[in-house]
Amino acid sequence: MNRGERLRVFSGRAHPQLARDICAHMGAPLGEALIEDFPDGEFNLKVECDVRGADVFVVQPTCPPVHDNLFELLSFIDCLRRASAEKITAVIPYFGYARKDRKDEGRVPINAKLVANLITEAGANRVLAVDLHAAQIQGFFDIPVDHLYARSVLMEKVRELGAVNPIVVSPDVGGTKLARAYAKELKADLAIVDKRRVSGNHTVVENVVGDVRDRDVVLVDDMISTGGSISNAARIVKEKGANRVFIVATHAVLCGDAVAKLDDCPAETILCTDTIPLRAEGPKRLVQASVAPLLARAIDRIHRSESVSSLFEPSARDQDDR
Repeated sequence: MNRGERLRVFSGRAHPQLARDICAHMGAPLGEALIEDFPDGEFNLKVECDVRGADVFVVQPTCPPVHDNLFELLSFIDCLRRASAEKITAVIPYFGYARKDRKDEGRVPINAKLVANLITEAGANRVLAVDLHAAQIQGFFDIPVDHLYARSVLMEKVRELGAVNPIVVSPDVGGTKLARAYAKELKADLAIVDKRRVSGNHTVVENVVGDVRDRDVVLVDDMISTGGSISNAARIVKEKGANRVFIVATHAVLCGDAVAKLDDCPAETILCTDTIPLRAEGPKRLVQASVAPLLARAIDRIHRSESVSSLFEPSARDQDDR
C-alpha cells in the first residue's frame, strides 16, 4: 500500500452521514463494510476491503442507543485488529457515559473508565473525541487521546446570530469554564445560573449570578440531554430581563421530551453540532454546525504523524482556565 491507500475510514451505524461528510472533506472514499442484524438481536460485521497494514479510523459516536453503538464500535475495532490493520483510531464525536466519571456516592461504578478499558482492550491504538463532558476522561485511557474542541466551529455561527451587547451565561456552575472561554472570544461578560439537581432528570433553578437585564444572552453548555436545565435557564434569564436568548451546545442528545421542552422555551435559536444524528423531528429553531471539517483535518494530521494539539487545543490562556 502507498501512503494514500494506507488510510482507511469506516463508519458504524451510529452516524454514517457524518462519516461520509468527513470523507468528502478529505477527498477519500468511505471504507466498505457489511453490518446486518440477526433475528435474535445479535449482528454480523464484515469489512469488505483489505486493511492489512492500513491506518484505520472508525467513526462511531456512542450516542443513544448507547449500548448498541458502543458494542458495534468494539466489534469494529476487534475485526480490524484481527484483519491486521497497523493502527486503529476510534473516532468518537460523542462519548457516552462521560457523565459517570467519578463515584459521586457509595457503591456506584465509574462507567467512563469501564468504557475506556473496553475500547483499549478491544485493540484501539488511539481515540479522537470532541468536547468530552469531563476532561479527565483522557486520563482513563492508556492510549493517546486527542480531545478536540467544537468552540471554533460553533463560534462562526454564534457571531452570525448578531447578538447585541451579549453576555455569556452558563446554565450551571459546572459549565463555568466552558462559558468563560466563549465569553473571552466574544469579549463579553459572564453570568451563571444557580441550579440545584434534585434527581437524574430534574433540576431546580434558584437564581442568576450576574446581571442579564437588557442584554442578549448566549447560553452555553456542552450537551443538551433532557433539555430541562437549558430550557429552565432560558426562562429565568428572560424573567430577569434579558432581551434575546440563544442556546449553544456541542452535543444534541435530545432524549425523552427534550424537543418539546426546547420548542416551548423562549430561546430564539438553538445552535448545536452534528456530533450526534438528529432525531426525525428536531427542535423548530435548531441550527446545526458541522464538525466534519474539524475531524477531517484531525484525521489527516494523525495519519501524517503531525501535531493535532497545535491546531485544535485552546490557547494557553484558556488551558489555564479549564
